[in-house]
Amino acid sequence: MIYRASHITSYTYEDPVSTCHSEVRLLPRNCPHQQVQSCRIHIEPEPSVFSVRTDYFGNYVHHFAILEAHASLIVKATSLVEVTAPAIVEPALTPPWEDVRDHIRAYPDPHALEAFEFTCESQFITTAPEFGAYARQSFTPGRPLLEGAVELCSRIYREFTYVPSSTTIDTPVMEVFRTRRGVCQDFAHFMIAALRSLGLAARYVSGYLRSGANYTGAEASHAWLSLFLPPAGWVDLDPTNDVIPGEGHVTVAWGRDYGDVTPVKGVTLGGGEHEITVEVRVRPLLDTQPTAA
Repeated sequence: MIYRASHITSYTYEDPVSTCHSEVRLLPRNCPHQQVQSCRIHIEPEPSVFSVRTDYFGNYVHHFAILEAHASLIVKATSLVEVTAPAIVEPALTPPWEDVRDHIRAYPDPHALEAFEFTCESQFITTAPEFGAYARQSFTPGRPLLEGAVELCSRIYREFTYVPSSTTIDTPVMEVFRTRRGVCQDFAHFMIAALRSLGLAARYVSGYLRSGANYTGAEASHAWLSLFLPPAGWVDLDPTNDVIPGEGHVTVAWGRDYGDVTPVKGVTLGGGEHEITVEVRVRPLLDTQPTAA
C-alpha cells in the first residue's frame, strides 16, 4: 500500500517570539517493510538555519532556527511511503522466552548486542518487580516468546482504558500501571517496562495510523513497540489496538522511549501563552488522486 502522509503542527503565540530553535522527527524512515518514495519538510516562517541528519537510532532529524520575530509557526511534513505487511511469524513456533533473554546476554551475536541496550531502563521507562509480576502471568516457564507477548498485549488492551488527555509525558509508568488508564504512549511505555523487567529487549516506536481505519489513536501521532525476536529480528506490537502492526501502521522513528523520538521539540524566546494544534492524515495514494473524466 502506498500512502500520502501529512503531519501539520501549528503554534499560535500570545506575544511575538523573537527566536526559536527546534528539531523535528516527522518523516518516515526506511525499514524492511517500508520504503519512502519522497518526503519534505515545509516551515513557516522560513527558517534562517535548516539542516538534516540521522540520529543514533537512524531516525531522520531536521533542525531549524527562526531568528526573526514571529507570532505563529507551522511545521508541515509530507511524504509518499510504501508499506507492506511483514511476514507472518507463528507465535507458538517462536523460541522460549527465557532462551531469548539469555541469548541477548550470552552470545556474541551483533544483533543481540544491538538489542541489549533496549533491555535497560531509560528516561521515561523504569523496570520494577511489579511490572515483571504482571508480565509473568503471560510468560509462564518455557512459553514461546511471541505467544506470551501477544497475550500481554491483549491483556493491556483489555485491562487498561484509553482516556485522551489523562496523562502527560511526565506521568510515571508506575502511575499508569496503578490507574490502568492513559494514551498510546503510556501503553507502549508500560508494555516495554513489563518486557524489560523480564530481561527482554523492547523499543519504542512512533508513527502514524491509516486515516479512516478502525484504530484508536488515528489522525494523530501514534506509538507502539517492537520486541526483539531472533532469528526473525524485531516484531511490532500495538497494545492500544491489540494488533501486530501491518499495512495500516507507518513507522516514523524508534528509540528507547518517547524522549528519543519526540516529534517536535525546541526552545523559544518570548511568545507567552500559546496554542498548539496537530493534524495527521495518512491516506492511500489512489484516494488522493482526482477522478478521471
